[in-house]
Amino acid sequence: MDQLGRVTPDERKQALDAIATEVAVCTRCPLHIQRTRAVPGEGHTETEVVFVGEGPGYNEDREGRPFVGAAGGLLNELLKAIGWRRDEVFITNVVKCRPPSNRDPEPTEVAACAPYLQRQLAVLDPAVVVTLGRHSLGTFMPGSRISAVHGTTRATDPESGAASATTYAMYHPAAALRQGTLKETMLTDMAGLPEVLIQARERRTSTTTLDAPLVSAQELMEPPVELPIEAAVAAPYVDNSATVIELDAVETATVVATAPASSTEPQLELFG
Repeated sequence: MDQLGRVTPDERKQALDAIATEVAVCTRCPLHIQRTRAVPGEGHTETEVVFVGEGPGYNEDREGRPFVGAAGGLLNELLKAIGWRRDEVFITNVVKCRPPSNRDPEPTEVAACAPYLQRQLAVLDPAVVVTLGRHSLGTFMPGSRISAVHGTTRATDPESGAASATTYAMYHPAAALRQGTLKETMLTDMAGLPEVLIQARERRTSTTTLDAPLVSAQELMEPPVELPIEAAVAAPYVDNSATVIELDAVETATVVATAPASSTEPQLELFG
């Protein structure tokens, strides 16, 4: 830790690497049986924006990296449209191994991976969590329909691991590849993301308790308590976050995110 007791970039990277090492040999659900490589996630360890997809596909399973196929190409294009690069954000999924034939992940599979995602978010402490697709949406906005809430925000439940974040809902890029008309929708939603980040920073400033106890790098690297998969579905997450949210300040209403008023504004720095 630094002199102020904060986790350093090197400690954060070590914590993320430790999680990735556990994911690589995980056998918590049957998805490990047919995997080629697990896909823990990748990106900038100091970013304020985390994208959470659904699960690895064929290409991701072969390379061990998220969003490297056609959907990943579209995600890169969407990021480029707002002047961002994928190496400036962090990208992961709700399940870390490929479901057979790219089927939807089962609830028990999502639950088995949940502790890894929770720990990743606790380490990264993002300002914004961007959900990609309905299964990611179900993790952060339970009961919501993607067609109704895409392009909108909601305060992230601190039990997700992201102690002081805003969730921003988007379609999965694969959906736009299957239905071409959704690409314009995704471009519009992505254009609103920089403003969402600005608003999320403001919310963090107003709701974060500055004298909250800090979490150590060692605590961030500690593996989750092993639970039976059936119990993990309803089990509460362990809160390893370095900040505390004032619960009475958490918004429950969905807010429509809008794009910046002028395209002449300088590009928004992701590591503010």
